[in-house]
Amino acid sequence: MSRWLHGCALLGALPAWAASAEERAIAYLAREVPAWHAGNRCFSCHNNGDAARALYVALRLGRRVPGEALRETTSWLTKPSAWDQNRGDPRFSDKKLARLQFAAALADAFTSGATGNRAAMLEAAALIAADQRPDGSWEVEAETAAGSPVTWGAPLATAMSARTLEIAGAARFERALARARAWLRSTPLQSMTTAAAVLFGGIAERRRECLEFIGAAQASDGGWGPVAGAPAEAFDTALVLLALARLPPEDADAGDLITRGRSWLARAQLPSGGWPETTRPPGGQSYAQHISTSGWAALALLETRGR
Repeated sequence: MSRWLHGCALLGALPAWAASAEERAIAYLAREVPAWHAGNRCFSCHNNGDAARALYVALRLGRRVPGEALRETTSWLTKPSAWDQNRGDPRFSDKKLARLQFAAALADAFTSGATGNRAAMLEAAALIAADQRPDGSWEVEAETAAGSPVTWGAPLATAMSARTLEIAGAARFERALARARAWLRSTPLQSMTTAAAVLFGGIAERRRECLEFIGAAQASDGGWGPVAGAPAEAFDTALVLLALARLPPEDADAGDLITRGRSWLARAQLPSGGWPETTRPPGGQSYAQHISTSGWAALALLETRGR
C-alpha cells in the first residue's frame, strides 16, 4: 500500500482540533513536511518547498501549526548557498527547479514571520534572478504544456519567481520583474496553468481574458482540469482558486467560481487530509506529486476562505 493511501486509514492520528478541510490539511502536512528529512536526510522541494508553503501561509493567517513541523525547514531555507549541495537522488534532482521552489517557500516563511532573515531573502532572490531566461521567463526541465505540481511549467515558474523578487523588494530586481511581467503579458493562454499564472502575476490588462478562459473551462462539478473539457484535477483547481484569490474581494466575477471550486476541492480531499496526486498524464502514482498537489490544494483553501 502506498505511503499516503496508508495514511487514509489512520484517521485516529488526526488531532481533535482538525475539523475543517483546511485543518485536516494542516495536520497532515505538519506530519509530512518534517518526515522527509527525518527519513531521508535531505530536504525535498516537495515536502520542504510546496507543502511547507501551505504551513507558512497557515501561520500567516493565524492558523495553528505545531512549531516542530517547520523548525528544520526554516533553518534550511535561510541558507540559500547550501541549496545546491542538497543530497538528493541525481536522477530526479533539478537544481534550478529546487531553487525556485525553496525560494518560494522562503518568501512565504518571510511574509509569515517565521523568519525575519532579510539577508537570506535577498540572497535567494539573487539566485532566482540569475536563472531568468533572456525572454523574461523561467523554465525548468521536464516541461509540459499544462505544467504539473512538481515541474510547474514556464508560466507558473515565471509568476512564482516574480513573486519571490517582489517580496525581496530590492530595486536591483526591478528590471527582472519588468521582463517577467512583459513575458506574462504576451504568453498565449494554452492551459489553466497559464491563465492562473497570468492572473497570479498581476497582469491587470489580461484580467477579463483570463476570467473568460477560466469561466468557460470550469467543469459542471465545479473543478478545473488542465484544459477545457478535461476532468477536474486538484492541482489545476487549486491554481485557479489561488489566482482568483488575488483579485479584489469586491470582484463579483470571481465569487461564484471560487465557491464552486472550493466545494470541489473539499470533496476531493482524502481522509488523511491530503489530495490525490495530479500527474501528467493522469492516473499515475507518485509521492512527490501527491505532496506537492496537497500543498497547492491546502494553499488554495486557506487563501480563499471567506471569499
